[in-house]
Formats: sequence, structure tokens, C-alpha cells
Amino acid sequence: MAAPENLRFTLDNGLRVVLAPDGTAPVVGVAVHYDVGFRSEPEGRTGFAHLFEHLMFQGSESLEKLAHFKIVQSSGGTFNGSTHPDYTDYHEVLPAAALERALFLEADRMRAPKLTRENLANQIDVVKEEIRLNVLNRPYGGFPWILLPPVLYQTFPNAHNGYGDFTDLELATLDDCAAFFDTYYSPANAVLTVAGDFQPDAARELVEKHFGDVPHRPAPPKRSFAEPPPSGELRGTHTDPHAPLPALAIGYRMPDPVNELDAYLANLVLAGVLTDGDGSRLQQRLVHREPLVTDIGAGAGLFGPFEARDPDTFSVTAIHAPDVSPERVLAALDEELEKLATTPPDARELAKVTARWSSSLHSEHDRLVSRTLGLGAFELLYGDPSLMYRLADRMAAVTADDVAAAAKALRPDSRAVLVVEPGNGGE
Repeated sequence: MAAPENLRFTLDNGLRVVLAPDGTAPVVGVAVHYDVGFRSEPEGRTGFAHLFEHLMFQGSESLEKLAHFKIVQSSGGTFNGSTHPDYTDYHEVLPAAALERALFLEADRMRAPKLTRENLANQIDVVKEEIRLNVLNRPYGGFPWILLPPVLYQTFPNAHNGYGDFTDLELATLDDCAAFFDTYYSPANAVLTVAGDFQPDAARELVEKHFGDVPHRPAPPKRSFAEPPPSGELRGTHTDPHAPLPALAIGYRMPDPVNELDAYLANLVLAGVLTDGDGSRLQQRLVHREPLVTDIGAGAGLFGPFEARDPDTFSVTAIHAPDVSPERVLAALDEELEKLATTPPDARELAKVTARWSSSLHSEHDRLVSRTLGLGAFELLYGDPSLMYRLADRMAAVTADDVAAAAKALRPDSRAVLVVEPGNGGE
């Protein structure tokens, strides 16, 4: 879709607002992005950003527990929240007539969520059960996003488990919650996005009405999470009691997603050349010709692209048979990267990958929830929500030489290698 005009303004309390009107369907999306994620949580409080996301749904200044759910669902809407390395988002998608309800709900909990001992204890249990379900009791749980960072990175913000350690979660106190809210959940540290079927002037009045009196608190100073890239190959091993087969994750540092965007995009195209579809380099070699692996994937960002500032991670993951050594997979990967570094992909191979990316991006923009969240994230991370609409053209401008340079930068002497070994469940 063509890039529409976005209206951007800032309230007196520092809240940045993006309005993206689109009258093609009688629905609206509302999102609030807070500039805080896994990397901002205090040392000794792993998983706290995600835990706090849960607490934000447990009532607020004017609403009892579960009222948020009931109001949105009874209006015919949906809602959710998610925690990322560098931001936490909350959103609703509702019929257009219910726009004011969504704005009231988000403003009310931005003003004062209901932080009680009971809510905290309950949500600690909920998060622990989520970890059991998604990580501890499933094959390849936390692979690679929890397991790879502590091998690749050295500092707590970059290396720690963002889902949380049970001991750390259980030590969380109401004072921790209040301090976290006061520090990070201020309007000056947030972006409000409204997209869909509304009149901009009317929406602006509603935003002023509901958010204008949320008290100003200064945004915390922007932290740098920079650390040097590895000066050699780093190795780690993890035993997974539920994994049926061994697995391998290889992590590399990437160009800065914000300040070196074109080089970052070249890494996305490289990931596609390596593993996107049956005709890709690593699929052809490691799955079909040799074959060494049962599954192979590559990607930029452990959660996906455009979700983090620097530093970010390029990863290659593989699941392989027990009689295939990690060294054989690594040797094949290094050979394919060397081929790409010395002989760039031809025009047809490049066009196939960029066309898939372009199609995927346009498809995402057509979904109101994705568009609303994307505009907010790009305002927060890049200061430019409309950049989201220009990504397809920026991606199409990536050249074969750019991809070759990206491949050349993925060096064996500056990477992390995580080996996942099956435990009893894999025997």
C-alpha cells in the first residue's frame, strides 16, 4: 500500500503521538510503546520487564482487575501486549466507534496501574507457568533467543535471560514495581499510535482529553548497550532433556539497526539467500545435497528484524542427526559464506529474495494490528514512523555486492557457537 500521511505531535507531558487515518474499514488500532525492554531491567531481576507487562493488565486507577479485558472484548475488539529487547507494547483493535474506550484504557493504566501484593504474586505464578510451558517443558525451548546471547555477549543487559529466572522473579517486590513504573512508564518515554478509521481532528481531541493530564515525568537517560564484538570464536553447550536431535546455533554481531540501516538490510537479504525456500544456498547444500541437517534457518534479530537497537544478532540455527558433528555443519556454513563473499549472488537470486521481503512487508502493512504496532515501533526506535513504508524500496536497493560484504563480515573468529545436546528425552 502507498505510504499515507501520518500526523505526529507531542503532548505537553512528553507523549509522542502518531495518527495514521485509513477509512477503508470501520476499525481502529491503538498501541502504546514504552521505551523499555529486556535490556533495561535491573541486574538480579531477570524477566522483570515481561513480568511488568503482565501487571499492566491487572487493573488501574479507575478499573478493577479484568475490566480491561471485559471492556475490549464486549466492544468486539482484541488486545495484547509483548516485551521486546528495547520496548514493550500494548495494543487494542476495535470497531471504530470504540476508539475512545481504547484511549481511556491506555491512559488510565499509564496514569496508575494497580500494583498490589496479590497481583504481583499472581502474575509471578503466571509468568513461571509460561516459562514452564514455552521453555522448560518443550523441545528446544528458548532456542536460540535465551540460550545464544550468554555465549555471544558479555554484559548483563545483552546476555541475560529476558524470560526470567524463577529465583529472580520470586524476589520481585512492590517497591521494585513502583520504581520500574516511575522510571520507564512515563508519557515522555512512550509513543501512542492510532491507526484506522477516524477523523484526525476528533482523534487528536480525544488523545488530549484522555492523555493530556497524565503527569509528566522525565524520560530516563538513553542507555548504550554497546560492547565489543568477540575477538575469537566463543563456545557454549546446553543439554535439552526434551530434544530428540542435537541442534546448533551460530551467532554473529550485526551492523547497527538504526544508524547503519542499509548494511542491516543487507544482512536480512543475506539470511534469505542462505535459508529462504528450497532453492536457498544452505537448504540446497545441507538439507538436499549432502544432507547434514533436518532443519536450517537464518535471520536478523533473535525476535525478528526492527525490534532492537544496537547491538543486534545474526543467527543461523540447525537441527541435525546424532552422527553429524557440529564441526561438519560449521565447515559447510563457512564454505557457503566464503562463496558468497567472493562471488556475489546473481540478479535472479537476489531479486527472488527481495521480492519475497517486499511481499511480506506489504502484507504486514495491510493488517491493521501490524501497521499500528509497526508505526509505533519505528517512531520509538527510528524517530520516523513512515520509514516502515519505505523499507521495501530500501530492501530492493540492496545490491549483490552489499550481500557479499555482509557474508564476508560473518567470520569464524568473531562468533558464538551454541551446541544443544539431547538429554534423556532424546535418547
